[in-house]
Amino acid sequence: MKVLVGITCGFDDERNMYYLRPGYWESVEMAGGIPIILPPVDSPEGINHYLEICDGYILSGGDDIDPFYWGQDPEPGLGKIDPRRDRFEISLVQAIIKRDKPALFICRGIQVLNVALGGTLVQDLCSGIAHRQRAPRHHPFHDILLEKDSVLYRLLCQGTVRVNSFHHQAIAGLAPGLIATARARDGVIEAVEYPAKRFILGVQWHPEAMQDELSSRLFQGLVYAAAKKYN
Repeated sequence: MKVLVGITCGFDDERNMYYLRPGYWESVEMAGGIPIILPPVDSPEGINHYLEICDGYILSGGDDIDPFYWGQDPEPGLGKIDPRRDRFEISLVQAIIKRDKPALFICRGIQVLNVALGGTLVQDLCSGIAHRQRAPRHHPFHDILLEKDSVLYRLLCQGTVRVNSFHHQAIAGLAPGLIATARARDGVIEAVEYPAKRFILGVQWHPEAMQDELSSRLFQGLVYAAAKKYN
């Protein structure tokens, strides 16, 4: 039986519409899953319904996260925020962790994961290597260094991988339960995992935009973990 993978999405308030780049659902389909888009819901009942119908989850990229959630005031470099999406995704992450559902967290997603579990973020990176590339989305931009004892290393089978980069916020203090499993050469955390859970993997880059063989392994890992309930 094919697994259902729920993917969170963004909201364009100027055009009054939800949106999601096609690379997300294409990557899920290529990995053997069936993607469905999850718009924000405000009720616990709505989140519980998402948890009942989906086997795995992807938290997608998007706007900045309100620093209110880790006890800071906004700084000048903070970008656009989406309060409803923040509320929904933080609640969704906490429910995913509680129920031990497999999930992949991409760019903004890794940051939401960290904040939802009690971690903090850098609101605006202003030193180190460039993390917001001016190049095509699929273009590998900088190296990341992987920890060998990690799910990420087992999926990619390489100690150094070159990835794309489209972020200016980043993890500062890691949330309890999470471990860093990849970093950029300037020390910025590029991947996290939750070893006590089945499959919780966060990456700071956009594998759905690269759509190369290495990137596809992340989605294959998610679909494989989600399919285990049927084995």
